[in-house]
Amino acid sequence: MDHFLYRDGVLHAEDVAVAEIAAAVGTPFYVYSTATLLRHFKLFDEALAGMDHMVCYAMKANSNIAVLRTLAQAGAGMDVVSIGEYLRAKAAGVPGDHIVFSGVGKTADEIRMALQGGIRQFNVESEPEMMVLSKVAQELGTTAPITIRVNPDVDAKTHAKIATGKSENKFGIPIARAREVYSMAAGLPGLEVIGIDVHIGSQLTDLAPFEQAYLKVAELTETLRADGHTINRLDLGGGLGIPYQHSNAAPPLPTDYGALVKRTLGHLGCEIEIEPGRLIAGNAGLMVSKVIYVKSGEDRDFLILDGAMNDLIRPAMYDAHHDIIAVNEPAPAIEYQPYDIVGPICESGDTFAKGRMMPPLVAGDLVAFRSAGAYGAVMSSEYNSRPLIPEVLVKDDQFAVIRSRPTFDEMINRDTIPEWL
Repeated sequence: MDHFLYRDGVLHAEDVAVAEIAAAVGTPFYVYSTATLLRHFKLFDEALAGMDHMVCYAMKANSNIAVLRTLAQAGAGMDVVSIGEYLRAKAAGVPGDHIVFSGVGKTADEIRMALQGGIRQFNVESEPEMMVLSKVAQELGTTAPITIRVNPDVDAKTHAKIATGKSENKFGIPIARAREVYSMAAGLPGLEVIGIDVHIGSQLTDLAPFEQAYLKVAELTETLRADGHTINRLDLGGGLGIPYQHSNAAPPLPTDYGALVKRTLGHLGCEIEIEPGRLIAGNAGLMVSKVIYVKSGEDRDFLILDGAMNDLIRPAMYDAHHDIIAVNEPAPAIEYQPYDIVGPICESGDTFAKGRMMPPLVAGDLVAFRSAGAYGAVMSSEYNSRPLIPEVLVKDDQFAVIRSRPTFDEMINRDTIPEWL
């Protein structure tokens, strides 16, 4: 469920007409719904009711600090994968003991800054990282709380570029070597082993891979405890998918996921952390764009938009589907026709959809890309010297620009010319 609905023939974000936002900020732009963000966070929080738990929002999905503060005020922790994300979380008012630091390539400087600023835990991905973490913690005279990420070799049956739990993926240590690596961690100064971390991928639409992974984690927990390790916290990652095509069957609900967690891991008495990102932010956002031209080709018609692959790269990068709808609601009896929907960038890859059935549109009409709140703005770029597009947050009948579109002068002035030129 989201809060983007037609009212009186016009698409609204909560109680604000999308066309009103377009008139104020120009197109293209992203718009996020506060009500949807909070609803999705609360679904996860309530799904784990009765267990000691923390829902740590995976910031890589959408790291605007207004979004982070919205979720933090509702009680969310944050999962970060860079010191930049860590600093964004702190800027949004998130305390250090609510921030989990994940990622395979943490540098010594990043580790140092996080230890100095406060951290809930590091999810350690390798023995070399563990050695660096120990060294930095000793230098600072402190102790770093850690979980170790295990790779359970479970096929998440998702897109190859977002699968993380198979043996060939770069993430974590093989679960078969877990006892050896935990023994090493226990012998290193400056480290406090507190639990286990696992994350098998993103956009999962079936609970079976989660169950396979979590049963392995349950068995490992018992084994490590028998070896004398303190395992009080299980970080289960994120990955639950969203329905990008509203006509398709919906993925499992957070309540189903929560029941699975309780069934497979509830007997262990551990604090549970989960790190959803896409399911919280994905359907909480639209990208809104304007038709520049309607072009007739030899065997097809094109809708050429002012939004492009630099603004929303998922279709070009992952062959991802986004439902695309007209901002002005089509009449019930109107006849739809196929269009290739493309952007203005000089790349054939700048194609959002082929043969997509749409109502007849003309230059100046607005369209909205659904399910664009996750991995949209955060993955955007200034390719073709196109400015990053604004982000807008809606709450009830109010809206605010939470990231402005830079001017061309601001973009150009970031470059400098060497004195020899």
